[in-house]
Amino acid sequence: MTTSMAEMAKRRDLPVWRSLLYVPANVPRFIEKAHTRGADAILLDLEDSVPAGEKEAARGAVASAAAHVRQGGADVLVRVNRPLALCVRDIEASVCAEVDGIAITKVDGPSHVRLLDELVTELESERGVPLGKTRFLLMIETPEAFEQMTDIARASPRVAAMNIGGEDFALNGGFEPTDEALLMPKQRMILAARAAGVMPLGYIGTVADFSDWEKFRAMVRRSRQFGFDGASCVHPGQVAIVNEEYGPRPDELAYAKRVIAAADQAQAEGRASFQLDGKMIDIPVIERARRLLARQERVEARAAARR
Repeated sequence: MTTSMAEMAKRRDLPVWRSLLYVPANVPRFIEKAHTRGADAILLDLEDSVPAGEKEAARGAVASAAAHVRQGGADVLVRVNRPLALCVRDIEASVCAEVDGIAITKVDGPSHVRLLDELVTELESERGVPLGKTRFLLMIETPEAFEQMTDIARASPRVAAMNIGGEDFALNGGFEPTDEALLMPKQRMILAARAAGVMPLGYIGTVADFSDWEKFRAMVRRSRQFGFDGASCVHPGQVAIVNEEYGPRPDELAYAKRVIAAADQAQAEGRASFQLDGKMIDIPVIERARRLLARQERVEARAAARR
């Protein structure tokens, strides 16, 4: 790691990615409207949603597609393929001023992340892109990677987020991709991401059913309670719900403000804890309130930048 990259690691400034909307890079009609959906980030897909025979054309369209979908203020990531030969070509097509991140599929281990970091650094240097601009979203999809998650997340200062690709992870782990079977792995991923200082992304349940939006909202709310910071969306209708549930809700903000006001008063009186609404409030509760308000500031800053 160079000195400048080491300095980047010390000041890892995570983006706000509550919602990441998947858009196939080879389908112009989806690209055309993506910027109107309100997602914090657009995930241009070169992987599963693009047939093998169309990957080259999709790769060639990345820069122009990225320029179009970011016009509403969203960040742009590109999901790349495995094996390595395809991944390298995808990354070579994606590192540019219009792309903010690479979603790396089927991460093997820390050395895999460092190898791709080296490639991206060379491309940024060659193309005049600021060093470190291109962030990484790491996708854990094998038992081997699962056992190394914290080290993987710490492998590069480019890493902003991590998730578990449920279908592939279940396939490679030899179990069914049910909510119950994936619960423990996802909980461990959340803790690994927190330990590394990156965002855990995902849901605690499935996103495949579009027939009941209230049921989806309840699942997203429960997912946030488990600690996820954001998640991908495979349908535009999911975006608004995900933004609302993965951002602080009005009632939470109001309560957090009351906690901080009461905490300031207690501190002035020399007390470390106090009661509010019949509940004992101590340091962890106060810190949780501060973090909630800080997250809201970042969400508001993103919204202001989009106007």
